[in-house]
Amino acid sequence: MKALVTGGGGFLGKAIVRKLLDAGHEVTSISRNIYPELTALGVPQYNGDIANFDAVLKAAEDCDIVFHVAAKAGIWGRYKDYYSANVKGTENIISVCRTLSIDKLVYTSSPSVVFDGKDIENGNESLPYPEKYEAYYPKTKAIAEQMVLDANDPELATVALRPHLIWGPGDNHLVPRIIAKGKAGKLKQIGNHPCLVDTVYIDNAAAAHIEAAEKLEPGSVIAGKAYFISNGEPLPLWDTVNKILAAADIAPVKGRISTNAAVAAGFLCETIWKLLSLSGEPPITRFVAREMSTAHWFDLSAAKRDFGYNPEISIDEGLKRLREYLTRNKIIA
Repeated sequence: MKALVTGGGGFLGKAIVRKLLDAGHEVTSISRNIYPELTALGVPQYNGDIANFDAVLKAAEDCDIVFHVAAKAGIWGRYKDYYSANVKGTENIISVCRTLSIDKLVYTSSPSVVFDGKDIENGNESLPYPEKYEAYYPKTKAIAEQMVLDANDPELATVALRPHLIWGPGDNHLVPRIIAKGKAGKLKQIGNHPCLVDTVYIDNAAAAHIEAAEKLEPGSVIAGKAYFISNGEPLPLWDTVNKILAAADIAPVKGRISTNAAVAAGFLCETIWKLLSLSGEPPITRFVAREMSTAHWFDLSAAKRDFGYNPEISIDEGLKRLREYLTRNKIIA
């Protein structure tokens, strides 16, 4: 098949591109930038914004399936920017699929679309969307996910995957932040109970997308559904953080702050950033404070049953590969 991967130069997008190529498929990518690694792989790249319908239409020509991975992530920014990338962009993807008679759409969502600030323990896909969100990313991703699932019909089969905290070699978001803040001594444990949290190694997250695509077709069992994706190895959050720090030869986190204090600090930072129109992200927000002091781990039964998801790379093996990557790239000695 010929696949379009939106955000093919990103961390997850690139991993999906590689797996598609390894399976013998043709791949095209659309991103805001041109990526040398994709060029080296021989992947045609379209430099464009998915909020632009014509750009998406051009990139998707002759494709059989779309992997919609591109999104604006993060904890801070303007709502209109999140809406443009995550909602308008997804609306364009759906419209292009219909215009070009593409009948398969695999959408990368997020477990944060069902996060209401409270513990999620062994959560499954019956969890409802919360009434309100404390960050624009989960809010706009939830709108987009519902659009994708509602678009499922006999002409267009859609599925939404919710990978949780993707990490591994080449990560340009989670791991670098943990390492940078760990080196600077700016990490503090939030809360007093060892909340269990799921993560997913990059290869497993990418494999889930390919496996879902292979099962997806109009009327199939996965069409119109959302699925949680993780390693299936929930660990206390700060154990995971300290394991990543250890892979980079950084001392574990020792300091601690109460959840209430962290939430209050988040509210204060958000207020200051808004009033003074400060650039960059606040050091903490209410969303982050609650996310890092609650449990969120998930039941993978549906993904395993419906499309054979089986995470092959364990957390321990992933940490070994991460350390090798950090050493090879001279991020650690």
